[in-house]
Amino acid sequence: MSFRMRFAAEELLRCRFAISPLRETQGAIRTLSRPDRHGYHLPWLRQVRAAAAGLDLAPLRLLAPDHGYPPDFLHPAPQVPLGTLDDELAAVRATPPDEAHRQITAALAQTPGAGTSRRGRAMLADPAATVRQLAGLYEQVWAALLAPHWPRLRAVLEADIAYHARRLADGGMQRLFTGLHPKLVWSEGALTAAGHTSFLPEFGDADGQDQGGLVLVPSVFFWPEAGNAFDPPWQTTVVYPARGIGGLWAETGPTASAAMIALLGTNRAAILSGLDAPSTTTALAHRHALALSSVSAHLAVLRDAGLLASRRYGHQVLYERTPLGIALTTGGLF
Repeated sequence: MSFRMRFAAEELLRCRFAISPLRETQGAIRTLSRPDRHGYHLPWLRQVRAAAAGLDLAPLRLLAPDHGYPPDFLHPAPQVPLGTLDDELAAVRATPPDEAHRQITAALAQTPGAGTSRRGRAMLADPAATVRQLAGLYEQVWAALLAPHWPRLRAVLEADIAYHARRLADGGMQRLFTGLHPKLVWSEGALTAAGHTSFLPEFGDADGQDQGGLVLVPSVFFWPEAGNAFDPPWQTTVVYPARGIGGLWAETGPTASAAMIALLGTNRAAILSGLDAPSTTTALAHRHALALSSVSAHLAVLRDAGLLASRRYGHQVLYERTPLGIALTTGGLF
């Protein structure tokens, strides 16, 4: 399948990035059902195996089969750059029952016999209760499988957004869009996704229609495809694989050289060597198993020495190496 989205100038002005805990929760559920397709996440799958076994995910999987298209109300567009799962689930819970019934019916129709099964009939008999049940299940999945790892996941997602923001600054919208995913192509004012994917519906041209701007959502678990484009009134959203997934679950980062350790000390050298993508204090504390106060102190020293720079993104502060810091970690100064 494919989709093609054409944007007016004012819609492009509202193009934005956002991080979606709900999308990651949904992607994690897909990863659990198809571990053979997600080799990058095998360390995570081993860690969560016991917790996942205690979750009843049948209702979610019934509405979102591996090769089907789930109800749109389960995918509200993130309204802020760094929202919370509670924010997104509040939008899910606000779905009118008649709209939920229509979309649940369409989703069940993708699987032969699902609409007439005991569970399917129960979903359709009380769509409001079904919406509450689904939101509650997402909360359970998040708490059991993702919340303990969220600082690490969020660091990868924030680093991806920072990377693409630089591409936008360097080459405009065309450079931004063509760098998101191999199958996403920007040409003549339209964004096109070509080729078969599991998650992309057919989407016609939006000439003359206000789509509310495009929301670009990086994801750790929606890999290797890009997906999720919605017809009005749902805001158009494209979820794409974040950069840096390959090293996401690595237990150790780059090793600091003996010269760096002698110069900076063990912890500062480790923080600087491992900072190959912009990260927050929380993510660095999680990665290096250090107290937040200790990491903050180390970052301040490294920044004052000209080895790091900091910038604010939403409510977060991201740290990244300066050219001097890069030269130090790559051996250019030794």
